[in-house]
Amino acid sequence: MAVFNLLLVVFPFFCVSITSLAADTIRVNQSIRDGESETLISANGTFELGFFSPELSSNRYIGIWYKKISPKKVVWVANRNNPINDTNGELLLAEQGNLILMNASKGTVWSTNSPSLATNPTAQLLDTGNLLVQGNGNGNVVWQSFDYPTDTFLPGMKLGINLVTGMNRKLTTWTSINDPSLGDYTFEIDPDGLPEIFLENDSKMVYRTGYWNGITFSGVIFLGPNNPVFTADFVSNEEEIYFKYELKNKSVLYRMGVTPDGTIERFICDDPARGWRPYFNVMLDTCDQYKICGAYGSCNIKNSPVCSCMKGFVPKDPNDWEKANWLQGCVRKVPLSCERGEDFLEYPGIKLPETRKAWYDRTIDLKQCKNRCLRNCSCTAFANLDVRDGGSGCILWFGDLIDIREYEENGQTIYVRMAASEI
Repeated sequence: MAVFNLLLVVFPFFCVSITSLAADTIRVNQSIRDGESETLISANGTFELGFFSPELSSNRYIGIWYKKISPKKVVWVANRNNPINDTNGELLLAEQGNLILMNASKGTVWSTNSPSLATNPTAQLLDTGNLLVQGNGNGNVVWQSFDYPTDTFLPGMKLGINLVTGMNRKLTTWTSINDPSLGDYTFEIDPDGLPEIFLENDSKMVYRTGYWNGITFSGVIFLGPNNPVFTADFVSNEEEIYFKYELKNKSVLYRMGVTPDGTIERFICDDPARGWRPYFNVMLDTCDQYKICGAYGSCNIKNSPVCSCMKGFVPKDPNDWEKANWLQGCVRKVPLSCERGEDFLEYPGIKLPETRKAWYDRTIDLKQCKNRCLRNCSCTAFANLDVRDGGSGCILWFGDLIDIREYEENGQTIYVRMAASEI
């Protein structure tokens, strides 16, 4: 149970004593104070909110962590760029529903700064790890920590963009294991073309998931409906684009995050006494490195070397290719001329190329997709958009095909435009 000292609110003729009524909740003018080791604990005891210091650091932060699992894993930090340098910090729920983190001199270090006003607000730590501020206890949410992720993607959290408000829920790494300030890596949805999730290092692309094909991301083949741990959901409409997942077994704990060095990690825990164990890293091998084989190059982790040119293509720089420098990719043996006789070669079992500049139509079939590509001299390839029920919809690529890898199973099929002499 969280313990709260009395907070005295002084009026002209009297004072009011305020105490905590619930371990997971604070109300107006109640606070959590660092020096008193006060915390909030979610109802089922999974998560705890309070002040902490990273290992090898004396700086103080407000964060959320798993209470029953050691060592402590912090999943969210409020004041990640503005630490407090002593143990006199205080987190207060002010009138109208703003959470305010103050230092010893009562200066504001961090606040929710919510534009929405709440009547009789409460701040509650949920069993999901979400810190929720709402009014009147009626579900009128004015702020939640799930809208402002740190480096960890929890079940029930949305990763994506609200196209109406512009809110972008993305992961940003810690600077180091001892410093939660904004680091170099981000993991977020890019809404251009067909939306994909990208890992970037200071705006330099490191990895992409591929687009959502109706079942999974085309480059994350373990996310399908047969996954025993969680269900995945991807939403893309005029108002928002996001990815989320939910656990099938609520007694299991699961988290995904990005480390300061850009490693995308996934962990599962079915017994807090045993701690976390790895559950499939998202980036599996060398072939997951962004465009490692360059344009029109294909990566197969079982081959040596891993990179090869697609059929009908040759290395752009043979000397570099022999030195295992594949970044310049491949070029066509016979250039396209948009003349009669051009057709398509089928490449099954692959991670489809980057789709940020692709065009798509959910309403047409594969034959119509092919015809539409042939009518456009700039179109270089096409594929089904949705792989469910035998395939439907259409994707067209224009320009170079980038970041392709081969799979032994569960890959998709692309049709690449070739000169008549190469068919």
